[in-house]
Amino acid sequence: MSEAAALPPFAEGCSAGSPAGLWGPCPLSPSQHPCELIMDLPVEKWKLYISEKLTSLELLMEKLHHSMSLRDTFLHSLTLLCPEDEEYLLSLSRYYCVKKDLQMALSCKEEGNKKFRKREYRTAAALYSRALSHAEGGSPEMAMCYANRSAALFHLGQFEACLEDIRRAQVQGYPEGLLPKLLLRKAECLLSLGRFQEMAEALDSVEEKISSDKNLEAVSHKMLLSKFSQLKVEACKENSSLLCRPALSDRTQKDLEPWEENVRISCASASVSLNFSTCKGRHLVAAEDVLPGEILVREEAFVSVLCPGESFLLRGSREAMLHGQLANGDLHCHHCLRQVLASVSCQGCSYANYCSDTCAQLAWKSYHKVECSLGGLLLTLGVFCHIALRSVLVAGFAEVSTLIQQSHGEDVVVESVAEAPASRTVAEGNLAHCIPGCDADGQYSSSYRTVFSLLPHAEKHSLELRLLCSLSVAALCKGLGDAGLETLVSEKRTSKSQEEPKAGQTSPELEVLGEAMLRHMLQLQCNAQAVSALCSSGPENGPVASSEQVRLATAFFPVVSLLNHSCEPNTSVTFSGRTAEVRALQSVPRGQEILHCYGPHMCRMGAAERRKRLLSQYFFECRCRPCSEELQPSSRKRVSSQHSLFCCPACHNPMRGDGLLHCSSEACKVLVPEDHFQPQLCDLRLQTEAALELLEGGKPGRSVELLLECRLDAERFLSPAHVMVGEIEDNLAQAYAILGKWQEAAGHLRKSIQSVEARYGPSSIEVGQELLKLAQILFNGRAASEALQIIQKAEMVLSVHFGTRSAQLQELQDMKVCLEDLLGGVSVAAAPKML
Repeated sequence: MSEAAALPPFAEGCSAGSPAGLWGPCPLSPSQHPCELIMDLPVEKWKLYISEKLTSLELLMEKLHHSMSLRDTFLHSLTLLCPEDEEYLLSLSRYYCVKKDLQMALSCKEEGNKKFRKREYRTAAALYSRALSHAEGGSPEMAMCYANRSAALFHLGQFEACLEDIRRAQVQGYPEGLLPKLLLRKAECLLSLGRFQEMAEALDSVEEKISSDKNLEAVSHKMLLSKFSQLKVEACKENSSLLCRPALSDRTQKDLEPWEENVRISCASASVSLNFSTCKGRHLVAAEDVLPGEILVREEAFVSVLCPGESFLLRGSREAMLHGQLANGDLHCHHCLRQVLASVSCQGCSYANYCSDTCAQLAWKSYHKVECSLGGLLLTLGVFCHIALRSVLVAGFAEVSTLIQQSHGEDVVVESVAEAPASRTVAEGNLAHCIPGCDADGQYSSSYRTVFSLLPHAEKHSLELRLLCSLSVAALCKGLGDAGLETLVSEKRTSKSQEEPKAGQTSPELEVLGEAMLRHMLQLQCNAQAVSALCSSGPENGPVASSEQVRLATAFFPVVSLLNHSCEPNTSVTFSGRTAEVRALQSVPRGQEILHCYGPHMCRMGAAERRKRLLSQYFFECRCRPCSEELQPSSRKRVSSQHSLFCCPACHNPMRGDGLLHCSSEACKVLVPEDHFQPQLCDLRLQTEAALELLEGGKPGRSVELLLECRLDAERFLSPAHVMVGEIEDNLAQAYAILGKWQEAAGHLRKSIQSVEARYGPSSIEVGQELLKLAQILFNGRAASEALQIIQKAEMVLSVHFGTRSAQLQELQDMKVCLEDLLGGVSVAAAPKML
């Protein structure tokens, strides 16, 4: 088995895959997301172009054999990359142009105005942000967009962000004639925040502007004076009460859960230790008994790159900008990955957006000053190539060069340990300095050294993939040279007296960086980690809020990468921005290995399919307990029963087998090919999708009718554990919730939970999310006693995965407080809508 200190580029990072969002789709296997590889690898046209090039260079490619070093592979690819290739790649990159465009700014602003008039304030704010990303600093369009976005933020209750946008609008030259309206909004924000002295000053400014402006129309003048008087009255009424209110807690600023950090492994708990063996590679084991929910690793990504989103890549930047669906870049900071409504745009390009000036400055200093002008090229070459570049930029040329030179002379660290017998294990504190990635003192840190030490598995990747990666990196290096960015990247040749490379040649510095980037791009095939987040989805003004778990970014987590795979993991991985938290799912006794699932999970697929997928992507045969047991002939009957998803058409008992299914009842002799059920399953999916379209189109009653028909169809041939059964019940619950029929919604959600439990287990993150939805349904239905019971169950499950201070647990606590007040005789009619 190869070293399994690797995580998949689209691993879900939880007990059985990604949790379904509230009223989102049921969890999908990583392989079911067709856009994932589109995001990570270069765009399809470049891949096809390279594939054709490989065919035409078949004889020349004999040189690119698996024993060739990374340096020689990269240098050889430089010779293979001809001007025609560069020109074709350049033409592809123009499709993803990230230059600022005044017309785009005006169009996005107008689209934002349309959404604002429809009271879709979140979407309007995102469209104003898109407009700002295309507007030039100091332009009238920028000032207007800031002012318009401040209005959307005000309606969303984001008063601090609204005030900041008002300030920006004034700085950018907002028209004097429109200032009274803007200042009134400022006063309203200050009133809502209880900042009365500042509000009084703002009102004084408004009064002065209204009195002095002779150009105001009579109607506008009257409306402004009316609003001005109303605010003064509200200020008097609210002054005393607001001063007495406790300050609202800022959940994002809560202290992190206390833990003791490991002295030898940065970002890891003192409860784990680092081991090395020839059969397992680097891996973590429990240094002491670990409790469920205990944090084992809390690590910020060394580098992360936001995934542009499927719509952006498939439609092109211009079309995507005007498309109604929001992309990752609209809702998250490109540096820290946190959710953002009022983004700060890069001054040089239209693609990069940040949550604050601080993140914008950090990004510019660390990497974006190089990446800014390469945006279209980087989007064309894919996320993996982008991460490879960002890794060397963050590390700095000096460290990259040092590690490259060390790698040329030796693989001493790996070989000296690998020469030990397979049974021998090198533990932390015992020759720890010999473990790959550790420094001279035996410390394993979340650093570029540990990123560099991750295995690229170059000899195991296909020739086509190696050529794709090496030519992409070669093209990127030439792009850096052509753009005059070489000195920024290499930190060299800053003096004119130093010799410049001849025309058509690549400098020694770029050769070093190219080799390093090729190494990282190959590493990412096995060592990248997907960063996911729960994002809003569906109609913004619907009575029921919708959300789903989405692939947000791809990142290097060198400490998290120490976790080996198991199809039955004992850990769960969740994310807060670009920080990953690994928690124990169950009690882990001292000495037991800490294991994570790379995607293929025992609850999702059989052992044969899991092994096939792991071998094709991670180059090892899984020998975890479930795989070993399921592949034993004596255990086939038990495993088949566990994964039996179809019912006998004659007696309705579960079907068993693989390929040719037989009825589990001894009295029934029915044999049915598994393919027999696929047309029915396909039709059922189409009908369910049609019902969801009706639901999203504002026709919940008709959607319920169609979903009930789907439910009857499903009962005829699917077992209760099939994912479609749970999806249909979940969709019915959502439809009834929209209709305000909370009791019916709760009944269908309970059945969905039974299906999810049968498939993923009662303590899975999927069940926890379903319990959270049920608690919300019961809360809205004022079923206080039952809701409190469900809240307790949800807390027990979700606290293990997310911790006791997560947003999910805080929401459950908020509901509990309201319900306890209700049971005590206090009305919750004014409680916030929880769905």
